[in-house]
Amino acid sequence: MSNVTYNFAGRTAIVTGGSAGIGAEIARHYASAGANVAIWDLTEPENAPTDAMFCKVDISQPDQISDAVAKTRSVFGGIDFLSHNAGYAGPTLPVVENDPNIWARVIEVNLTGTFHLAQAIVPVMQERGFGRVVNMASLAGKEGTPNASAYSAAKAGVIGFTKSLAKELAQSDIRVNCIAPAAIKTAILDQMTPEFVQVMIDKSPMKRLGWVEEAARMVMWLSSEDCTFNSGAVFDLSGGRATY
Repeated sequence: MSNVTYNFAGRTAIVTGGSAGIGAEIARHYASAGANVAIWDLTEPENAPTDAMFCKVDISQPDQISDAVAKTRSVFGGIDFLSHNAGYAGPTLPVVENDPNIWARVIEVNLTGTFHLAQAIVPVMQERGFGRVVNMASLAGKEGTPNASAYSAAKAGVIGFTKSLAKELAQSDIRVNCIAPAAIKTAILDQMTPEFVQVMIDKSPMKRLGWVEEAARMVMWLSSEDCTFNSGAVFDLSGGRATY
């Protein structure tokens, strides 16, 4: 358990994909640090932090994002943090068997959705002259995961987009970074066979899965005013697996 604490009182955080998994843990960490929390997801959270608000949002739909921005601002005022975790993995299939429509949907949600969010939220941060954007990419975007070509390509795109946006905003106090996790222990792993999960564990030099708390703690630092000279960076969360 970390003994590092943050004071985000008076700040407002949007957490996409905040109803479950990594996003839910990030929402809890923001709330514990005193931030106002807006959870944007397709399904309402079962155990949201006290006083958190919820917006039903499909991040591939710009009109839904615009509505959620307006709703969030009406309740909390400005927007200081965007922790973007919403995504869609799609089925695991070889390229030659992939459905072009499924490919397009994976790109639309994971990559184009990241663009739509930034286009709607960055201007709000610019009004205050402060902001922290933390996009959840994936080690798949650096390594390329077999049978997950669309997801790998989309997350590689998120990494490139993060670097580009960070450079555009470098002269302001808005920092844009991303995190590239390897496998993290969440409920989604329950849908996989124990053998497949073990393969992921075996790939880790630490011989374990990552924890949602570890992802959340990294987001907290990237959201803080201690994060000043880091922008356009990719922070591996891989237990030593990442090679570059």
